[in-house]
Amino acid sequence: MSQGQPGTQPREPGRARQPDDSGSAERDGVRLAYEVFGEGDTTVVLLPAWSIVHSRFWKAQVGYLARHHRVVTFDGRGSGRSSRPVGAAAYADTEYAADTVAVLDATGTDRAVLVSLSRGATWAVHVAAGHPERVLGVVALSPSCHFASRAPRPFPWQERVDSTEGWAKHNKHYWLDGGYDDFVDFFFSKMFPEPHSTKQIEDCVGWAHHISPETLADATAGELGLDGATATPLEPLCAEVRCPVLVVHGRQDRICSAADGERLATLTGGSLVLLDGAGHGPMARHPVRTNLLIHEFVERVRPPVVRRAWSAAPRRAKRALFLSSPIGLGHARRDLAIASELRKLHPDLEVDWLAQHPVTAVLSAAGERVHPASAYLANESSHIEHEAGEHDLHAFQAIREMDAILVHNFMVFAEVVEESHYDLVVGDEAWEVDYFLHENPELKRFAFAWMTDFVGWLPMADGGDREARLTADYNAEMIEQRARFARVRDRSVFVGNPDDVVPHDFGPGLPRIRDWMRDNFSFSGYVTGFDSDEVADRAALRRRLGYRADQRLCVVTVGGSGVGAPLLSRILDAVPLVRRQDPSLHFVVAAGPRIDPRSLPRRRGASLHGHVPHLYRHLAAADLAVVQGGLTTTMELTANQRPFVYVPLRHHFEQSFHVRHRLERYGAGRCLDYLEAADPDALAAVILEEVGREVSYRPVETDGAAVAAGLLADLL
Repeated sequence: MSQGQPGTQPREPGRARQPDDSGSAERDGVRLAYEVFGEGDTTVVLLPAWSIVHSRFWKAQVGYLARHHRVVTFDGRGSGRSSRPVGAAAYADTEYAADTVAVLDATGTDRAVLVSLSRGATWAVHVAAGHPERVLGVVALSPSCHFASRAPRPFPWQERVDSTEGWAKHNKHYWLDGGYDDFVDFFFSKMFPEPHSTKQIEDCVGWAHHISPETLADATAGELGLDGATATPLEPLCAEVRCPVLVVHGRQDRICSAADGERLATLTGGSLVLLDGAGHGPMARHPVRTNLLIHEFVERVRPPVVRRAWSAAPRRAKRALFLSSPIGLGHARRDLAIASELRKLHPDLEVDWLAQHPVTAVLSAAGERVHPASAYLANESSHIEHEAGEHDLHAFQAIREMDAILVHNFMVFAEVVEESHYDLVVGDEAWEVDYFLHENPELKRFAFAWMTDFVGWLPMADGGDREARLTADYNAEMIEQRARFARVRDRSVFVGNPDDVVPHDFGPGLPRIRDWMRDNFSFSGYVTGFDSDEVADRAALRRRLGYRADQRLCVVTVGGSGVGAPLLSRILDAVPLVRRQDPSLHFVVAAGPRIDPRSLPRRRGASLHGHVPHLYRHLAAADLAVVQGGLTTTMELTANQRPFVYVPLRHHFEQSFHVRHRLERYGAGRCLDYLEAADPDALAAVILEEVGREVSYRPVETDGAAVAAGLLADLL
């Protein structure tokens, strides 16, 4: 019985792709929740693993595979949104295999490639042997199969033991007597032995608490053929498998020896790939390599079809691909300025942009060529907005939770540079590209330049020891990547000067950020992205923009993302209070491309706008600006010597530390805590104090774009 629910699945944050269809198959009273992604001519079914996790463990695969194939995932019995039958017999291997066939039927899938992890390999073998007409091929990642030749665990699972150390934690009584949490922590530390696996372990530990110890005990007994369950010998079934089989196993797997993978490949006549340095969870810890192996296998076994692909322009000149982070429009502004200077040095240079909204709107308005594959990128701005609270964005944690999106977007990038030749790739805080190129350096076939205006994840004070450990771990991984594969970046460019770097260290036992950067980066100076001569004459500028000479102007803006709406509302609440004392002060509120100005309260003396092209001109004309704590807007105001108040997002480490340090070095702006800004009277008082104030900031260089272009030019 199928209960499809197309289009009704709620959006889940952090996903690279939402399901196109969802529903449930029902078999013998057990409901099996499934999701369907994509519309390819070949279906890939991502099977359940052990019931300790549900189907979200495939999150780094779904987005990429669904761009090429139809993908089906389902929560195995005992996990996720599926039923939790009671008793070991309900969790026998034959039940999971029959569930797989039921999901194939419910989703209208005649034949599929089955992709499994760990215990799922056994169920894939059952289906391939018993229903050969339904299986095109099998990919088994880290197979955990109970072969007759397999060595038993040193501790029995169903008998009470005196020890609770090591694998003695894998014990029914220990789980049921209160040791389940301890076992879960132990198990996933073994599953991910690779350094810097904090996010993967954290995910799996969280998922493991979606089920009870009792359910996992039943599932384990069913797997072992205990408590009334029957275990079916696997070796005879392997001999009946006729479809192609690919086994992928990590050499450092501490859950199941790579010998299990070798045995499965031998018994099924399949091929074997051993991954150096990989543990039991390659789909999460080595997602790019895993995705490519799965896709290449599917392409080999699928029926021949005509493939669709975007067409590359004929190669006639040097070509560059720019990647601009969508978290704030400042990256696009400075990248356009750098690209313009780079074209002066290489007049025949062809530039493509791989970008997301709202960056694409800025690029299109500038007449730039946006690569058609940009449409396949998962939107990072939407995720950031979902993670934000009231003027509160824990930026470090939000990026950690964006891991599936980053994998997906890197896979799009990898295909673009595979199908079209580029001489140079410029990644402006394209975190996923820099990270996964270091993890997969064999994919680099071009000169690569990395650009950023901050380096170093820093913990917020209220994050405690945990956040300090996590940020230090992320920093340590980056440092190790650079030491191991320095050749990946042909140029590292810091958009600023050495003294703009915070005087912190990367973490306990790690180098000071500024010292490390002097050895590893070139410095371009700041890139304003506009011609300073254009806005030098403020009186003429105000006339061009239509502002009256007797009118004082306060420009309010919160950048290109949608997280600034609460601050805009607070400022608008203060407008009547300000205008009672200064009726000449007019407020221009630029909500940006992702906030609907109609959602904001209307106030006399304030005009509301969405995205304002060339906003820097209005900022240069202002008597005061009230802004969020982003670097681009604050540095534009600094360069134009305008008074401004900035309100950093709470828990946003970059705005709280990196940007604030730079502004203090320039002696620029007045920092205001959001709690004070939320009080209309206090905010009105600050605005009245600051409007029209004479300022004298440290000068901002005007040649940053040219310097940055010069650092890139020789790479062409």
